[in-house]
Amino acid sequence: MYKIAAMGDRDSIYGFASLGLSVFPEDDPQSASHKLKKLAEEGYAVIFITEALAELIAPEIERFKDSPLPAIIPIPGVTGNTGLGMREVSGFVERAVGSDIVN
Repeated sequence: MYKIAAMGDRDSIYGFASLGLSVFPEDDPQSASHKLKKLAEEGYAVIFITEALAELIAPEIERFKDSPLPAIIPIPGVTGNTGLGMREVSGFVERAVGSDIVN
């Protein structure tokens, strides 16, 4: 069975624990990169990651772009939306249909 995780600052992700997701509070980019790699190896299919943290570890996330699993989904944190999530969705849609129909 696949697992789902949430990574990011403590305040942004702890609500996911009430939904049964595994939560991993991370603020340090080096530690977060290592944790992301470990979660992928442990069979996590979906990893929600705060946009702020995702921007800090973008090279590590990029390694998983062409892999079917895990799906790494940027989400807004408590400090607000950086726009990364919408840019990612827009890019996925453009690759899928050949045109940016989101914006």
